[in-house]
Amino acid sequence: MTNDPCLTLYAHPLSSYCWKVLLALYETHTPFALVEIQGRPKSDPALSSFWPIGKMPLLFDAARNESVPESSIIIEYLQQHYATKAALIPPSPAASLETRLWDRFFDLHLHSCMQKRVSDRLRPDHEKDPTGVADANATLDTAYAMLEQRMATRKFVAAEHFTMADCAAMPALFYADAIRPFSNAHPALAAYFKRLIARPAGRRIIREAQPFFQYFPFQATLDPEFQNPDF
Repeated sequence: MTNDPCLTLYAHPLSSYCWKVLLALYETHTPFALVEIQGRPKSDPALSSFWPIGKMPLLFDAARNESVPESSIIIEYLQQHYATKAALIPPSPAASLETRLWDRFFDLHLHSCMQKRVSDRLRPDHEKDPTGVADANATLDTAYAMLEQRMATRKFVAAEHFTMADCAAMPALFYADAIRPFSNAHPALAAYFKRLIARPAGRRIIREAQPFFQYFPFQATLDPEFQNPDF
């Protein structure tokens, strides 16, 4: 990572939505500085000063004096102002719409359900939400089935090359597989996931997160390969 005074990313190496933006930055070889958020994001004064909602990731662009929240918007912003040969949003209107659709698919139907399961695991027993967990599991199962059918004939989920949608896919699938495994029943989806984590950017992100996996409430069901320092 290059410490560049222009772009600063406020993030945490364990956060799945931060992974999504890190993938975009690493895939496009965009220089940036990382400010690691400690504790609750809403309690971080620097982050809250830019984005009072207090959620990460957040990108600050010193060159334009702009703070950019939300993972998809950050990637759109990077494409607009820091475009490289690796176009994460295809130029054609049809392909760009397809990319945005599958980006939202992963965020809404995998990411959110995975985070529902994580938050429920962290709750005390008297605050558990079994109905919400069952709904999240059902949505994950439907999403897995849809992706299995789609990825049976595709290398990437939205275009002929790696896009923002694949940035959304990798972290969502990584954590979801530890919570509600898909690999055995969905071989095409499993093969797609393996292609994503085999990319240099994917492997780098997993290695950077390894010291923090101990704080993931489903650590025991993470693939041991991902916890190997030689990954």
